[in-house]
Amino acid sequence: MRITDLHQIPTELRNPRTNEIDLLSPGQIVRRISDEDKLVAGAVERELPAIASAVDRIVAAFRRGGRLIYIGAGTSGRLGVLDAAECPPTFSVPPDMVVGIIAGGDTALRRSIEGAEDNVQAGAADLADVNLTARDVVVGIAASGRTPYVLGALDFAQPLGAGTIGLTTAPNSPIAQSAEISIAPAVGPEVVAGSTRMKSGTAQKMVLNMLSTGAMIRIGKTYGNLMVDVAVSNEKLRARALGILADVTGIDGEDAEALLESAGGDVKCAILTALSGVDQITADRRLREAGGILRRALETTEKHSA
Repeated sequence: MRITDLHQIPTELRNPRTNEIDLLSPGQIVRRISDEDKLVAGAVERELPAIASAVDRIVAAFRRGGRLIYIGAGTSGRLGVLDAAECPPTFSVPPDMVVGIIAGGDTALRRSIEGAEDNVQAGAADLADVNLTARDVVVGIAASGRTPYVLGALDFAQPLGAGTIGLTTAPNSPIAQSAEISIAPAVGPEVVAGSTRMKSGTAQKMVLNMLSTGAMIRIGKTYGNLMVDVAVSNEKLRARALGILADVTGIDGEDAEALLESAGGDVKCAILTALSGVDQITADRRLREAGGILRRALETTEKHSA
């Protein structure tokens, strides 16, 4: 199928519920957009089994030293770059553990470079530039499901043995069919035909949240729903770290500040030290032995004390 066969791409179809949206008042317009947005969560929910499989695949990559690499063009690419950029401050992971690549490079983050998405070879070249290996997982993001740049990236990744995940809002599209795991929320036609920054973009953002957050939880970046691997890099994040310490250990105020300071800003180490009574060196070792999972380190420490 040629990319010009737009009538066969769900997001390019006219939405019968918004055919006369230009005749509506502002209140009616935003109500109509809101009604369409309500359909997105249901579409994503129907893809939860595939999303869970993708999380497992990403966790396996992380545990063998691999990376999660998002690649896309236009809105899809920008969303991937955004999710990747949020992972280091949220989970204290190295900046190269989750990578976002957009067709046209960083300039395309602020200025549309639409022609870049048509270059099949560029998708492969951009993955080659980040030294893609079999340890990595590539998530190709494309609302239409047929962006040449993304298809080129997936075609490059597969022979190398890298995991491939397709994220699209066009079920049964080439990307959905070629990827190892397909995630394809069927959100239907957009409020404005072809404007995939709307429902498609919302669905993609929801899925990306699940992929990165789910994988980070599985490798121990949270304790319950607390961000215990938060990087204490500014006053807001320091306050968050102190709040987590108080929540888990009951220690607050100056004592919490001293505890965090003695742990070198490592919230997990500070919690383990406070709850188990072990010194910092022992806490560091127990966390390493537990693969960085605080709950497992606490259980191990309790067994040592028994």
